[in-house]
Amino acid sequence: MIAIIDYGMGNLRSVQKALEASGAGTQITSDRSVIASADKLVLPGVGAVCSAMDRLQEAGLVDVIRGQIACGKPFLGICLGFQLLFESSQEGGDVKALGILPGGVERFPDNVKVPQIGWNTIKVVQPGCPMFKGVPEDGHVYFCHSYYALPGESGVTASLTEYGVTYTSSVCSKNIWGVQFHPEKSQAIGLGILRNFVLC
Repeated sequence: MIAIIDYGMGNLRSVQKALEASGAGTQITSDRSVIASADKLVLPGVGAVCSAMDRLQEAGLVDVIRGQIACGKPFLGICLGFQLLFESSQEGGDVKALGILPGGVERFPDNVKVPQIGWNTIKVVQPGCPMFKGVPEDGHVYFCHSYYALPGESGVTASLTEYGVTYTSSVCSKNIWGVQFHPEKSQAIGLGILRNFVLC
């Protein structure tokens, strides 16, 4: 069973439908015990890191998320859930995030339109990354964001995307997967990534 973590931010049903289409049993939940007993975790989200961290703290979910990841449970962060993996974000000031991965989140430069909304390419740069097994290496996926991640360790970067800067659009590090784009809106490529997560 995959627990889709509900902290009040994001279109959870679209993520749930895409995972179930990939063969998963799912449950949308904010219950700590359900999260702890799930086989895998998905943290989706749309919005700002500062608001998301406030809601996760209020729901008492920060420690259980960190603990389950530390225990090796497969984890997928989507969009805002991807940005929350890092130590901090410039969005709303210098905001502390979950701190699972070293690095931070910065705003796109002023010479590009923000948010980036729509289709863009991903270039896979981590050979053998299970996230992209059977998935075209230079495919188009759907983005909607104004900030991008700067990992503190280059080895975690699984794919790169260009939009004013060349930035990390996904990470893969042991049991931790994260994507800046929306796989649930990215047609065959997105469903392929979700299927790989279900089977990992």
